[in-house]
Amino acid sequence: MSDEKKELADRIYSQLENVIDPELGVDIVNLGLIYEVNLDEENNVHVKMTLTAMGCPLAGTIVSDIKNTLSELQEIGEIGEDIDVEIVWSPPWDKSMMSRYAKIALGVHES
Repeated sequence: MSDEKKELADRIYSQLENVIDPELGVDIVNLGLIYEVNLDEENNVHVKMTLTAMGCPLAGTIVSDIKNTLSELQEIGEIGEDIDVEIVWSPPWDKSMMSRYAKIALGVHES
């Protein structure tokens, strides 16, 4: 990955920290919901992520928030057209995927 692409990928992760899980009140990056971010040659973005639970009623809201927040980056094109969000269930999410910040914010104690 070129330095330019790496820098853009870092900025994408920073932008994704602005997307808050409405139920938990913590951003999706620190919750460990983002599994992968890929950029193609035209800077189209593919986000592979999961949710804390199958059947999450807020999945549509979170996907929409991701597309809205990433469309603010000038290098990425029109909303929804150049941003693909794929929700996967493998590996399943668990609390160990959260950052230290998220664990503290949610009062999760490591055992």
